[in-house]
Formats: sequence, structure tokens, C-alpha cells
Amino acid sequence: MSKVVRFHRVGGPEVLQIEDIDVPAPGAGEVQIKVKALGINRAEVMYRSGQYVIEPSFPAMLGYEAAGVVAAVGDGVTGFASGDRVGIIPAFSFADYGMYGEVVNAPVSAVVKTPDNVSFEEAAATWMAFTTAYGALINLGGLKAGETVVIGAATSSVGMAAIQIANFVKATPVALTRSLAKKDPLLRGGAAHVFVGDDAGLRQQLLDVTDGKGVNMVFDPVGGPHARSLLQALGHDGTFFQYGALDARDIPLPVMDILGKHLTVRGYELFEITTSPHRLEEAKTFITQGLSTGELRPTIDRTFSFDQIAEAHRYMEAGNQVGKIVVTI
Repeated sequence: MSKVVRFHRVGGPEVLQIEDIDVPAPGAGEVQIKVKALGINRAEVMYRSGQYVIEPSFPAMLGYEAAGVVAAVGDGVTGFASGDRVGIIPAFSFADYGMYGEVVNAPVSAVVKTPDNVSFEEAAATWMAFTTAYGALINLGGLKAGETVVIGAATSSVGMAAIQIANFVKATPVALTRSLAKKDPLLRGGAAHVFVGDDAGLRQQLLDVTDGKGVNMVFDPVGGPHARSLLQALGHDGTFFQYGALDARDIPLPVMDILGKHLTVRGYELFEITTSPHRLEEAKTFITQGLSTGELRPTIDRTFSFDQIAEAHRYMEAGNQVGKIVVTI
């Protein structure tokens, strides 16, 4: 028997229940993991509350991200053995797998070995954030040394990961936040500049820090009317990645900027990377290298115990964290 978090109806954090269930042996192509820590993600809050891209089938499990020790492997699995320290990458559907449990099964494609210098808590906080940021900035955007990237909602775990990745490749990260009250944590996290995302003078601020040339890339989960300033601040051949809709209003597109500067405006989601075997392996290699050298390391805001899973979700919903929320088992 294993303690697993499930829910039987959509609703607030109170619908989450810790239940004892029999976890089957890993099937072909699966790895069974004794979980030591798990990461909390916005997608899980949305799924629990009935606002995600798929509808839950009850009783529903959830959880994209975890870290622990391999307990067993299924048929056809190579490269992993009992006792290996591993992390889980969001490369599956909640309809098939959920990582909120003491013992879980995961598809081998979503499993990656954890470097010795990385704790279970850090491993559980790594793969959603860093793979999301890596996919846009590096795999699709080709961010290079000397270029400038603007990172929206930068105090999120993805935002903090994007700052580190930009510095890792010697680019310049510019962080946006709702309030300058979070300026110091962003500067400590590696941001070169910090601005308020809805400031009326944002376009000019971005032009000023690039000597009038404009930024090379925008990585934004917010959207809405204020995104116009970000598009106007892009330089020639600049790219705008929209990877969320915290402001669900339409983005007003400045047509003359798009035409005159040959801009690319693109929607992006994590699963573009994690459902492509080639891209996923490249992401694993890039991020593992950064973890091994210590140049990449997740920012953990707060840690909860497993029996505080509902409190962890409430804390996520409050939206005041800087970095990742982790639950230990």
C-alpha cells in the first residue's frame, strides 16, 4: 500500500485527499519510484479546480514533478536500476500518471538521473521550470551570448529558471514583475535589470538598456494589452514567446513593428519539448550539465510536508512565492 493524493470532485484545495492504494508493479517501459519530494505546479491547481486543458476522471490523481529513488523497473527498461536517484519530467498526461504519492510509476522517457550534488528537493523543483524555459529560450529561440531576453512574471519558478538559463549562455536577462517589492530577490537570482511589467514607460526602459537596439526575445506568460509594449521593444528579427495567459485578454499586435522589424510572434508550451524524443534528450543533457556544474539550480520558496498538500496548493494560489513550492515525503 502507498499513500497517494487523489480527488473525487473538482474544487478548492480541500478536495485533495491522501488515500492508501495498491500501486501496481511497473509495466513495460515504466519505472517505479519511491518519492522523496515533489514539486507543485500551476497546472495541478488548474486541473484540481476544473480549469485545465483536460477534464479529470474520478478518482483523479495529479502531479507532474517528483524526485526519489528507483524501486523497480518494468520490462524493456534499460539505463536505470534499483537505488538510482532520479527526477521526473512532465512528459505525460494526468489521465495516465500522477506523481503525488509515496510510490509512483512513471514512463521511462520522463525519468532522468539526478546528479550527486543535487538534493531530492532541488531535483523535484527542477524539471518543469527549467525544461519550459530551455525549450523556448534555447531549443526554439536559439538565445546566444550577448543577446537580451525579457522574462515576464519573473518570480515564478519558470521565470527564475529562465534568468539562470540566460546567464548560463551569457545572455542578458531582464525581469518583469508586478511590483518592485520583488526587485531584490530577482537581482539576487541573476536578473540584470528589473522593471514593472505594466509600467507605462516599459518600452522606453527596454530600449534604454539595449542602447536603442531593442531586445532580442520576450518570454511571457502574461499576455493581455500590456504585451504591446514588449512587442514594440523587440529589435530587428526579434521573437515573442507567449507561454501562458495570466491575462486572458487579447494582445494588440503592432502591425508596423511586426512588418518593419520582421518579428516572430509565437505560442509555446512545454509539451512541444517533452513529447519530442529528440528535443527531450537535448533538454535533459543541457539541464543536467548545468545542475552538475552548479550553474543551474532551482529557487525554492517554501517546503511543505506531504500531509500539508492542501496548504501547499493554497500557498500556490496566493501567488506570492518567489520560485518553487516543494512538498517532502
